[in-house]
Amino acid sequence: MNKKITLSFIAALAMTTAHAGGLLHNTNQHIDFMRMMARGASTEIDAIYTNPAGIGFMDHNGWGLSINIQNATQNRDIEATFPLFSDENHTRYYEGKAVAPIIPSIYAVYKAERWSVAGFVGITGGGGKCNYDKGLPLFDAAVMAGLYSANSALTPDVYNINTSMRGRQYIYGAQVGGTYLFNKHFSGYVGFRMNYFDGNYRGHVDAALKTGDVALAHIALDCDQTGWGITPIIGLDYKWDRLTLAAKYEFKTKLNIENDTKTLEATPEAFRTALTDFEHGVNTPSDLPSVLYLAAGYEIIPNKLRGTVEYHFYDDRHAGMAHDKQKALRHGTHEILAGVEWDITKMFTVSAGFQNTDYGLTDEFQTSTSFSCDSYSIGLGGAINITPKIKVNLGYFWTSYKDYNKTMGADKGGYNGISAALPGKDVYSRTNRVFGAGIDFKF
Repeated sequence: MNKKITLSFIAALAMTTAHAGGLLHNTNQHIDFMRMMARGASTEIDAIYTNPAGIGFMDHNGWGLSINIQNATQNRDIEATFPLFSDENHTRYYEGKAVAPIIPSIYAVYKAERWSVAGFVGITGGGGKCNYDKGLPLFDAAVMAGLYSANSALTPDVYNINTSMRGRQYIYGAQVGGTYLFNKHFSGYVGFRMNYFDGNYRGHVDAALKTGDVALAHIALDCDQTGWGITPIIGLDYKWDRLTLAAKYEFKTKLNIENDTKTLEATPEAFRTALTDFEHGVNTPSDLPSVLYLAAGYEIIPNKLRGTVEYHFYDDRHAGMAHDKQKALRHGTHEILAGVEWDITKMFTVSAGFQNTDYGLTDEFQTSTSFSCDSYSIGLGGAINITPKIKVNLGYFWTSYKDYNKTMGADKGGYNGISAALPGKDVYSRTNRVFGAGIDFKF
């Protein structure tokens, strides 16, 4: 039981935050994406990320620069039912708040007649902080069950449990590459992205008697993690009249993150033997999966109305995760996107888009300490051409998540495997809102 509680504590600290894209990617790197979603056939400056081969068809030779700022908030909530909870219907509600107040990205490109060199810097994964100020249900349930099994007099009414979990994850990405325009119909791209992981996980679990304040259990952890990896990227773009067909492929990125542990405490001492994953110097796999993007764009009305449909595949099942968790997925992540953009006048543009995400989730992959939910997103926004060389973009998107229900009966070892005699249920839910603004320059 001690080992189960502590391993659960460890898992909770690997929390991800608000983003659009696969399990580990942030694809909302530019405001154009936020307001249209499907940008895989773009030939604007945001194509440096979404369709790098499309840079060859940009309508401007010379320098281009884009600066973008986004603000994201997300809730990751759990409704937990467990027999030892004293709440009504033995059900408790746990709220997790993820905040990324500033998500910046900067794009730069130099385009000659046939050659282009371009790059961008942004937060390509993670994206902020996640706090569970009242802890997580698994810890409360595991401690309650563990104390009761050790001494039947230790029922939940005679002690208090205090838990708090906080995590921070950022993957900083810096991409550079070159595009060559082979002829008026076809261009290609080769480049790479440098990824740097920076994380911190801090939390504690304390149980003490209400009378006399006698400590029953204590766990505390403060651990920084860092790591890096390189993603090779290739892209193709084919343009015929008003039709654009584009593809981008990002190869799998081997990414190991190393611990710099400042605090690791456990009482009773038996807890510490299960904290080996967060011992100082330990490396943990956290690969970025290979990604395939396919898109088709069409100018419905030349120089006026454009539409794009797009497909993304993230090969998550073949990207290493801690304890081979990826093998529990039914399949990699599938995404379908569609978007339209309309130039109302030479000065004003409006756009809207849609994205549907299917992660291939299973009960074995989902835990109260690390869960995802299938979803769809809608983006809205517009652009203002201040001058022919200065454009301001504004965008907003929200995501609607499908609640995930996980029932854990005796046949599955009870609630989170604590005891077959203690069945339970979790309902995982999420909300997400992102607002952003940016400015594009041509020189």
